[in-house]
Amino acid sequence: MKKLSFVLLLTLTLFLGCSKENSDDNTQTVNRSANLLGPGDSANDILSDNKFKNMLIEIAYVKGYAPTETAISNFVEQLNERIHKDDISLVYKELPSPEKDSLSVSEISDLEKENRTVYNDGDTLGLYIYFTDASSEDDNPEEDLVTLGAVYRNTSMVIYEATIRKLASRSSLITNSTVETATLNHEAGHLFGLVDLGTTPVNDHQDPDAKSHCNEENCLMRAELQFGWGMAKMLTSKNGATPSFGVECIRDLQSNGGK
Repeated sequence: MKKLSFVLLLTLTLFLGCSKENSDDNTQTVNRSANLLGPGDSANDILSDNKFKNMLIEIAYVKGYAPTETAISNFVEQLNERIHKDDISLVYKELPSPEKDSLSVSEISDLEKENRTVYNDGDTLGLYIYFTDASSEDDNPEEDLVTLGAVYRNTSMVIYEATIRKLASRSSLITNSTVETATLNHEAGHLFGLVDLGTTPVNDHQDPDAKSHCNEENCLMRAELQFGWGMAKMLTSKNGATPSFGVECIRDLQSNGGK
């Protein structure tokens, strides 16, 4: 029976430097290299249990911008449906605001270097998710083009929580938790290597106009789900129900060690 363990992080430890940290008289080596690869590079490690039997997810969030419990529960449920892991555990870490209206991927990466504490360890794969109060620097609100989430490393993603809340407030048919769930699941799909981002497609179903996204109707990996207007449109058309992976994406996951 798979289990979900919630761990409250009571003591926060900052990892300084590239590989070593000092704690009293003990020196501990932290190898971060396996978590500093490109998006999709660890698709098989995430999907299968060949190398990692367990997963530990660090949920870092700006104070006041924590994800809903419902969304995290839904996200872990989706992981259990698609990946082979004996145990998926969570650790939460509250962070101060970066005090910026928008952030670049480079700035988000720098914040991760300062704040991330969970990395691959033994047979446990470490995943990092950052919920921020800033928007993406690539947003264009005038054209209703806002980014809800992004994957920028093989085990790292950012969720633009403030943007999600603004989007959800515009319609009574969608909620924070449904937008969070769909965004988390969509970005997880990229960590799984979809579409052709580390997991080779069984059949050609990549959107010719949107790299690493699916052209199958209503699939979770449609490109529009990464952006505000597309997410709102799909969730509204489905009465707030979260979209699922399409048949082709599921084939791809199963071909690379997933379920």
